[in-house]
Amino acid sequence: MGSYEIQWKSSATRDLHNIDSQQIPRIIKAVESLANNPFPPQHRKIRGSVRDYRIRIGDYRVVYQVHTKSRAVIIYHVRHRRYAYRR
Repeated sequence: MGSYEIQWKSSATRDLHNIDSQQIPRIIKAVESLANNPFPPQHRKIRGSVRDYRIRIGDYRVVYQVHTKSRAVIIYHVRHRRYAYRR
């Protein structure tokens, strides 16, 4: 499928600071795998949104968008499942 560039929004990096440090390597590994395949089997489209997707990593959700023309995956949020879908 080719390689996509991973871009972290400042909101996502702020979210990482609030996560248990033991979970962070697991989350980073899952996000890096999106560079090779931005639509893995466990991805889901977020209802009510045109381009937002999420992947699940344990109790955490990574909310992202894929821009196929610029070949970029933009990470917007990394949050606990309880708070992941709140605006």
